[in-house]
Amino acid sequence: MDFNLSREQTALRDAVRELYRRNYDIERLRETAIADRGWTSDVWRSLAETGVLGLAIPEDFGGAGAGIVEVATVMTELGRVLAPEPILDSAVIPADLLLRSKDPRQWQGTLEGIASGDLLGAMAHEERGDRWPHRAVATSATETADGWTLTGSKRLVKHGDVADFYLASARVGDDLAFFMVDGSTQGLSRTSFRTPDRRRGAHLLLENTPATPIELGDPDAALRRVETLEQVALCAEAIGSMEEALRITTDYLGSRKQFGTALVTFQALAHRLADLHVLVEMARSMSLYAVAVLEDGGDDPVIASRAALQVCRSARVIGHESIHLHGGIGVTEEYVIGQYAARLMAIEARLGGALEHLQQVASGIDAYDKVVLG
Repeated sequence: MDFNLSREQTALRDAVRELYRRNYDIERLRETAIADRGWTSDVWRSLAETGVLGLAIPEDFGGAGAGIVEVATVMTELGRVLAPEPILDSAVIPADLLLRSKDPRQWQGTLEGIASGDLLGAMAHEERGDRWPHRAVATSATETADGWTLTGSKRLVKHGDVADFYLASARVGDDLAFFMVDGSTQGLSRTSFRTPDRRRGAHLLLENTPATPIELGDPDAALRRVETLEQVALCAEAIGSMEEALRITTDYLGSRKQFGTALVTFQALAHRLADLHVLVEMARSMSLYAVAVLEDGGDDPVIASRAALQVCRSARVIGHESIHLHGGIGVTEEYVIGQYAARLMAIEARLGGALEHLQQVASGIDAYDKVVLG
């Protein structure tokens, strides 16, 4: 299998890389992170103009009609520069769920708005006390003479603080369903929060909130697909962050001297760097595998967990060792390596954690004819 990017994919990668090179450096990222929104509207418009926001949306709906490989390519570049724009949460994931409805034409205007950057969406699925893979949905949907209403609460809605609409899960009896909720409708209140890696989100309270049902043939299958897409995209972002963190660390050890000799020439430190390179390559290989499977139409949660398991393991070690190998400077607020470590820890937590994914992988072990322990 050829893992090299095509000419078009390389052009996309270079365009995103150049866009962020022009708009962000470490100081600008720090200033943007402490602002109210946490990302830049000008960059968001540029992403829309280059087609990034509509990558996963067909051309008939105003998008670029690209595939998972292109999404993963962009996410890797975002991870490389710690880009704060919510491409995954506000564009890719909401569009994917709406496109899986029985009649996507019903959401034509919304999909076009996502692709153009005019509309920001958010998935509202997690609830209090629920852990990955998030199936304890207690929010209830009620049909009235005037339509449907939702009652319940949603926690940790990524970038829900700025969303124009929410795709909220709820129970209709014992069945899972999804609803479109307008961000400005009555009966909806949101409380904003900030994460340790300086991203944004909101907790939602729904009190007889008007909602429009999203007709999905199999809501559980649609949710599984969205979650797999999210995991694969986050794994790709983590690869970019790990690669850059390792590059920064290698450069630092090459320039920092002790007893007149560069630290990178010390055998113990060189061996630690070599181990980190192996961890990044292991994570990259599993990430590419998950991308290839999803691109071919598979949404096997076990395969996604296999990738997430390795990414979680690698990310934790890369973040820890990068700070450690920088010595005292690594823990300072002003130096960038701590921000990479924080983002890698946040991705690990959002993926569910290594232990949870190990349990997911182990749950299907009886389906294999042979298991080799390495």
